Amino acid sequence: MEKFTLINKARSRIKVFEPFDDNDSSKNPSLINAILISYDCVLKRSSKPVRKGSRVESIEEARKEYKKLLEEGWKKTYRFNSFFLKNGE
Repeated sequence: MEKFTLINKARSRIKVFEPFDDNDSSKNPSLINAILISYDCVLKRSSKPVRKGSRVESIEEARKEYKKLLEEGWKKTYRFNSFFLKNGE
């Protein structure tokens, strides 16, 4: 499962949806039970977004939130993905 980044209409907030990396999932990495949703604020377009928080949700709840945000006008973006790469991905 890949990472998805959404940005609001004002381009001031982003939410990142990515698989939750639980240490116990190393036994079967293809089995994902939860999604990590991170909240970030964009202060300047040229700077790194500021992390405001995150939470872990079930896949079903994360899908509902993702769908709701799209209905509110949020757009999928790849612009900030380079800021969120882990371990040289």
